[in-house]
Amino acid sequence: MALISDSRFGASPGEPEPERLHAMRVLVIDDNPANVALLVGLLEQDGYQHVRGLTDSTVVTETTESFHPDLILLDVHMPNWSGLDVLDELSALTRSVDNLPIIVVTADQDHEVRYRALDAGARDFVTKPVDAVELLLRVRTHLITRQLQRECIYRNERLEYAVQERTYDLERARTESLTILASVAEYHDDDTAEHTQRVGLLSERIARALGTSAEFSKLIRSAAPLHDLGKIGVDREILTFPGQLSEEQMLEMRKHVDFGSDMLSSAESPVLQMAREIVFSHHEHWDGGGYPLGIGGAEISLAGRIVAVADVFDALTHDRPYKPAWRVHDAVDLICEQAGHQFDPAVVKAFLRVLAEAGQLTD
Repeated sequence: MALISDSRFGASPGEPEPERLHAMRVLVIDDNPANVALLVGLLEQDGYQHVRGLTDSTVVTETTESFHPDLILLDVHMPNWSGLDVLDELSALTRSVDNLPIIVVTADQDHEVRYRALDAGARDFVTKPVDAVELLLRVRTHLITRQLQRECIYRNERLEYAVQERTYDLERARTESLTILASVAEYHDDDTAEHTQRVGLLSERIARALGTSAEFSKLIRSAAPLHDLGKIGVDREILTFPGQLSEEQMLEMRKHVDFGSDMLSSAESPVLQMAREIVFSHHEHWDGGGYPLGIGGAEISLAGRIVAVADVFDALTHDRPYKPAWRVHDAVDLICEQAGHQFDPAVVKAFLRVLAEAGQLTD
């Protein structure tokens, strides 16, 4: 009987090279040792280097786990475990992403048996007595398909990794850009830009203490440092004035809310949209006595209410051009006094929990 060879049926473009194909593993399962010997010999003569025969179908699980076949040739009618039992046992492999191909080798012409085998996960059939050319062609076809599927999975994994890496790079660049933008806003009265980052971190912690979503907490961490972005448009003499501002100076200072809001008016990203909310609302007061709109209560965005507390606390407890740093205890007292007036009482409670957890209420 003529045997198929790779000189006659060479690899087509896009197919694995013969060496790679013949390095794949084939498991033959048949209770008849003569049949196993015939099929194993046929495959080995055609160049397959890793072929194993199995006559006891009950050990198929252990054999599969140790041998890791790329394809199985399976008889149907066997004692103990039939071919259908083996298909059921290996269903997790035949139906997984890995798609282990199983070719049923049988003399049974019963269509019902074939339907059941296909339903159980069989990929193909070869009829006994075996035609060597047909068998080797079918084996080759399924191994090529398996190899191409593996390469596709590998390429998809590499693509996914590349996308994740690119996303990480873009996120890092975005974060750096926001940090630089926030530092520009604070340059006049805090040339280290530490105030903006501290406000962002404290705002995130307060948001978490309030029970907001992880997404909200992450957004406010990045958006809060931009709360005074509009200071870029305010005269530096006003920003660094060492005493109480006059009414005229205060009106000029308050314009930073409008400047910042205008700068972010065309923003489409969630973080910059939240930053605009914060810019425009973090000087509003819970009792309606703030600016620019004089709104109060829940009309003020939650992000603005959170940043209002974080901003005042950090400004009070650090040196500024117009005042020395306050003690933490004194700053906390003032914020508590303003709960229900300048600040949202719920936000103040969350703020106190954050400080308590950080051990900052012992001052």
